[in-house]
Amino acid sequence: MKYLLMMQFSQASTEFPQISTWKPEEIERHIAFMGEVNATLTASGEWVSGEGLAGPEETKIVRSDANGAPVVTEGPFPETKEFLAGYWIVDVDTPARALELAAYVSSAPGPEGKPLCMPIEVRQIMEAPTPDAW
Repeated sequence: MKYLLMMQFSQASTEFPQISTWKPEEIERHIAFMGEVNATLTASGEWVSGEGLAGPEETKIVRSDANGAPVVTEGPFPETKEFLAGYWIVDVDTPARALELAAYVSSAPGPEGKPLCMPIEVRQIMEAPTPDAW
């Protein structure tokens, strides 16, 4: 079973300061933890993919116009209260394992080395039906 673990941040409900205010050693510890998460998932064979994402101020929203040409809206978006900071795609044997991994990622260290306890959204990745099922 594949799951998407999404590291969500909310400007309204986050209980820790923005990473731009952290000390360099706190950022290094946080990034090292994320590297350990990736290494652990790779070693267990559960790693599929994962990336950290740029901040919402670099986001672009794209829609097509009536002729299919891109219409781009630039960021930042002051009305944005939540944003996706990064994600992992994991391939696990049980839903319980996906939840366990999400809790592990949630415990990433933040300021003063304290666990962030950040929300991790867990969603199963659906598989396309086989042609036989059509």
